[in-house]
Amino acid sequence: MLKVYLSGEIHTDWREQIIAGAEGLDVAFSSPVTDHAASDDCGVAILGAEPNKYWHDHKGAMVNAIRTRKGISDADIVVVRFGDKYKQWNAAFDAGYAAALGKSVIVLHGPDHQHALKEVDAAALAVAEEPRQVVEILKYVLTGQLPG
Repeated sequence: MLKVYLSGEIHTDWREQIIAGAEGLDVAFSSPVTDHAASDDCGVAILGAEPNKYWHDHKGAMVNAIRTRKGISDADIVVVRFGDKYKQWNAAFDAGYAAALGKSVIVLHGPDHQHALKEVDAAALAVAEEPRQVVEILKYVLTGQLPG
C-alpha cells in the first residue's frame, strides 16, 4: 500500500479530488487537521489557555507539528499544495522537511506561484498544477501505466 500525506492549503477541495480520483488504487491518505479553528486551538484546548496570542499560537503550532512530523515520516509520498488565497508558510516547511527525510515530494500549485516557489519546486520530484495530475502520478507509480 502506498501511503500519501496531503499537506498544505485547506480552503479548497483539492484533497477530495485526489482521494476520489485515486479510488480503487492501493493508496492510504493522511493529512493535517483541516478544520482551521481546531488546528489553531488544539494547543490551548489540550494544554491550557494562554492569555497571550503568541503563546496560544505557539502551543497550537507545536502540537500540530507532532501530527505533521508523524504523518510525513509515515508517508511514502508527500503532496504539498500551495493555494492562491492564503500564504501557506507551513506547507513550505512540510515540503522541505519531507525532502530532507528522503520522501518523494509532489508540489501542487498554479503557474502564478512558479517564481515564488522555485526553491520549493527544486526539492520536489514533480510539480503539478492540477489535482488530476497528482492522481495520474500515483497511478503511474503503482501500475507503470500512462494516462488514457
